[in-house]
Amino acid sequence: MARSPFRLALARFLKNRMAVACTLLLALIVALCFLGPLFFPFTGEDSDFDNISAPIDLFSAHPFGTDDFGRDLLVRVMEGGQVSLTIGFLGALAAGVIGTLYGAVAGFAGGRLDRLMMAAVEVLYGFPYVILVVLLSMLLGGGNIALFAAIVFTLWLTPATIVRAQAQSLARREFIEAARAGGMTNTAIVLQHIVPNTMVLVLVYGSLLVPEVILSESFLSFLGIGIKEPQASWGNLIEAGTAQMETDLRLLALPGGLLALVLFSLNFIADGLRDAFDPKERL
Repeated sequence: MARSPFRLALARFLKNRMAVACTLLLALIVALCFLGPLFFPFTGEDSDFDNISAPIDLFSAHPFGTDDFGRDLLVRVMEGGQVSLTIGFLGALAAGVIGTLYGAVAGFAGGRLDRLMMAAVEVLYGFPYVILVVLLSMLLGGGNIALFAAIVFTLWLTPATIVRAQAQSLARREFIEAARAGGMTNTAIVLQHIVPNTMVLVLVYGSLLVPEVILSESFLSFLGIGIKEPQASWGNLIEAGTAQMETDLRLLALPGGLLALVLFSLNFIADGLRDAFDPKERL
């Protein structure tokens, strides 16, 4: 019995041991960040003034010690991971949806509308990334929502360009002409035929977009533009740890190490997805 293309792709992905191992590692880190704080009787913003700058002691109430304000380092890193991972995955999803719809419309429409839409993309590409994010964050009043919107607004451009090229090719296919002849509207064709046929491409690129969004949030928070104290994110935790790396390396090692593991895992997962959905690959 013939297997569907998706099942074949899944089988190829599962044969990639590194991609599967990285998927399990990523799932473990996500579970640690979202479930781990539930096992502690305090939050990452609570201070223990009797244990300020406490060292690592795996058998104490603060296994990885505390910072200069007596806040538990492990809990803060886990709560910071919740922020960074949420922005990463939701940001990649939002940027992917916007870019897919925009590129699909531009590629399918062609002509003057396509040129106008892609000219807008080229103009936005011309702005320096950090400056554009700072301006958007200021215009939106700052805060987490403003940061999220600014990152999404600057990262949907590449998915739009990729999908537009795919949509241009699909627009000339026989099944699209048949849909037109059958009386389908342009909107229905885009949503029911163009977008679904670009989903594999979007899925593979989206897996690369997630680490880009996470890295963007961490970089901006490191610069002091993103998540603000006392709320934690991996970016501002790394920034705080960098300032004390010569005297207390653990403040940098724990958030930096988890961020590196997540980025490492996501890149190998993206490689696995790309190989799995490559039509040239065969079992």
